[in-house]
Amino acid sequence: MKRILIALFFFTALAATAQDDANLVYNPSFEEHSQCPQRIDALGVMRGVDAWWQPTRGSSDYFHTCGGRECSVPRNKMGSQAPHSGEAYCGIYCSQEDYREYLQTELREPLKSGQRYRVSFHVSLADKSPHAVAALGALLTIDRMSDSTMGILMRREWSDIGMREMQSIATWLTPQAQNPVDRILDNQRDWTEVCDTFVAAGGERFLTIGNFADFNHSIVVETHFAAAVLQGAYYYVDDVSVICIDPVSTDAPIAMPAPAEGEIIPMWGVFFDVDSHELLPQSYNELRRLLELMSAYPNMKIELRGHTDSTGTRAGNQRLSEARAQAVADYLVEHGVDSRRLTANGYGGTVPLESNTTPEGRARNRRVEYRVIGY
Repeated sequence: MKRILIALFFFTALAATAQDDANLVYNPSFEEHSQCPQRIDALGVMRGVDAWWQPTRGSSDYFHTCGGRECSVPRNKMGSQAPHSGEAYCGIYCSQEDYREYLQTELREPLKSGQRYRVSFHVSLADKSPHAVAALGALLTIDRMSDSTMGILMRREWSDIGMREMQSIATWLTPQAQNPVDRILDNQRDWTEVCDTFVAAGGERFLTIGNFADFNHSIVVETHFAAAVLQGAYYYVDDVSVICIDPVSTDAPIAMPAPAEGEIIPMWGVFFDVDSHELLPQSYNELRRLLELMSAYPNMKIELRGHTDSTGTRAGNQRLSEARAQAVADYLVEHGVDSRRLTANGYGGTVPLESNTTPEGRARNRRVEYRVIGY
């Protein structure tokens, strides 16, 4: 009997390890962090948790056993809940039309066209939520989605209407993985899995979790809890996964493609605070990918290029862009890359990708990229 139990334990552990390796989500249960969360700020920015960020001005929250009183685990400002696994989870507000919160990350690799993927995440309605919803889902996109508002995350495009005026056109986003509309997510005691499968168009790199429906289509219901901290539905989120369930079978390992000499690759997953060159923890997934590329091609040399938008002074933008490029170079050197393979330069706001007349355009212009200068 003891041998049977040991064998069962071994195969269970082996299966769990295989599933972890197959998961394209880095830091799926939010364990990896650079600092312990101390409080929930209604107008703040989620920070401390590696590779995850908020794509809008809605202030998503991070909870950990090491956190302060408001954002500790299991007891915190929103109620009490043990993690689905590990010691941490995140929280998002999901019901009102004029205020929403989301979680976003970049996958380990882009999805492959024609392949079927299983997307899953676990939610638990916070104790102090007077409402619950059905419309929670996971959206996968090629580009990083962002919005300068605090409302529903939508795809916004800007068009020139003349006289130097721009008009914003917003379109709804449809998540590939969606909780069924007839299943209200009202479980406050345990965790509920939201999962779905879909066939990838190809190239999807960013995953966003939240409520993408308007209030009338969110299926909002009241709960029994009256003394609420917020008027609406607040959910804890844990254990996120994106797994290919019918991969192309091959015996040969797939090599990382070598960028062409002279090619410029933007690093959209590298983040800094406003007017700061200090790397935020959300950047580590993107930086690890660059480290893997530098390791795969040990003779590759790159120029790290920092850019800003047009706000601020020209001299200040130049200094900031140089410092941000150097911050990425310092990270690579600290993790084993020979400094002779790296050059860091700043270009200020002189090389915009889009117009600086819109918030989205300015966000695209603020970036760090690298150019392959030789092998």
